[in-house]
Amino acid sequence: MLVIEDDVETAETVGIGLRRAGMAVDVAFDGASGLALALRNDYDVIVLDRDLPGVHGDEILSRLVAEGCRGRVLMLTAAAGLDEVVDGLGRGADDYLGKPFDFPELVARINALFRRAQPAIPPVLRRGDLGLDTAQRRAWRGDRTLALSPKEFGVLELLLAAAGRTVSSEELLERVWDESTDPFTNAVKITVSRLRTKLGEPPVIETVARAGYRI
Repeated sequence: MLVIEDDVETAETVGIGLRRAGMAVDVAFDGASGLALALRNDYDVIVLDRDLPGVHGDEILSRLVAEGCRGRVLMLTAAAGLDEVVDGLGRGADDYLGKPFDFPELVARINALFRRAQPAIPPVLRRGDLGLDTAQRRAWRGDRTLALSPKEFGVLELLLAAAGRTVSSEELLERVWDESTDPFTNAVKITVSRLRTKLGEPPVIETVARAGYRI
């Protein structure tokens, strides 16, 4: 997801909190760079401040709508009167949250938008004796609970949701990490290796040569 917010402290605090909630987050501190990121990358959810320097949030929203952006937009702004909310939703925003806000509410709204941006995913994913609860952030194999890092959980969630489809390293990097990650990193390979160790025997993650991984 993408957070576009010119208040650096707010933007960084939101970014850190959302990463702790298991999300891959990019942050932009002005309208121009935020618009460039939004048009370049395929985000699920974009948290958009309205009063931005350079390019106003309303203009960013109009551009995203005109370009057919798939991502859901949550406008996060101090201008949260009824007229502003109606105007923002009328311009194409999917949700509107005023400042100051409670962080749990922000996470809940983002999760709701994420579900709308994606094909329906069952709350509990299963493959054989392997299971993962997306809401409770819990994974298990047989009668054994798996102690997974956020990245390991994210990789396992994507692989299980793919239902046997091969998922490329590039897709895993894009969906589980964030834009600042070096595209040539071996983070995916290392994370999959650690995940395999925690999943135990018999192995369930298959490496597909020159294609990626699948369960």
